[in-house]
Amino acid sequence: MSFDFDAAVTAPFRMQPGLRRLAPGSAQLTAVAPGSRHQREKLAVLSAFWPQALCTVPGFDAAPALDALCVQAAAEHPAAWRWDGERATALGCVVSRAGQVEHETAGTFGLGDEIPRCLLGLPAPWRLAGLLSLAFAEDFAIIDGRRATLPWLAVALPSHWAPEAKIGRHFAEVHAPVADGDLLRKAGDSLMRLVSGHQRWERFVWNVTDQPRLHAHPDRCDPERWRHTTVDCAWFRSERQTFIPLPAPGQAIFTIAVEVQALAAVLATPGRAARLHEAIATMSPAVLAYRGLTAVREPLLAWLRARP
Repeated sequence: MSFDFDAAVTAPFRMQPGLRRLAPGSAQLTAVAPGSRHQREKLAVLSAFWPQALCTVPGFDAAPALDALCVQAAAEHPAAWRWDGERATALGCVVSRAGQVEHETAGTFGLGDEIPRCLLGLPAPWRLAGLLSLAFAEDFAIIDGRRATLPWLAVALPSHWAPEAKIGRHFAEVHAPVADGDLLRKAGDSLMRLVSGHQRWERFVWNVTDQPRLHAHPDRCDPERWRHTTVDCAWFRSERQTFIPLPAPGQAIFTIAVEVQALAAVLATPGRAARLHEAIATMSPAVLAYRGLTAVREPLLAWLRARP
């Protein structure tokens, strides 16, 4: 998923944008294999909880952004996604701009019809976005840089936040819970204008967590963190976030690629345990609480110190 551990895990730890320019031609989407972990979790969410994942402000027209995203997907992954300007073909399904669904070929996992059944369970205006979500690992949001808001979200795999609570809100409101985030919030309007310009950007986010699911909506996570997980069985949750410029002035598509791996496996590369130790050791109490690490700070640091 192109997560850059060395660039992302730094000490002293600071809550900051951490943007870097994408090299021309860099991929921003990740096609998933049928039945992959990302696809199965997204299928479950879009089948059972789609109103929490697919959100828009009343009257917002996402069609131009979806067109641009479909073009990007076809250019990056022509074997996984085809787009003729009116209809998208992927995962054995054809979905039109108007939301018509055709099932061309049986899937290669389960009963073979999971994808079209999921799409037909969505309102017609959301079916094209649903197919994009199931064909790619990324979640998507549309940024309105002029208003510093998120008017449209297709987020099935949130990291301990509720998409339905963020829709349409100003950047500062969205990031109000972020610990030690004053610098980030103050720069919100200019930052949103920057990432919705012509340049393509990426950034990385990470945390050590007690649960392995990609889908971490707060409604479906144990509020008492670390009750069932010891630090030697912890997980490393990471995100690669990118920004795709849109034809509409001041708009961009925000992509979020989540990955969760066993922490021990991530630290198999020499030097990473020490690097992670220093980052966590320099987190403020507020950041530790925000990331759910307060209760396990000391045992986690001790475990990291003992790693080669």
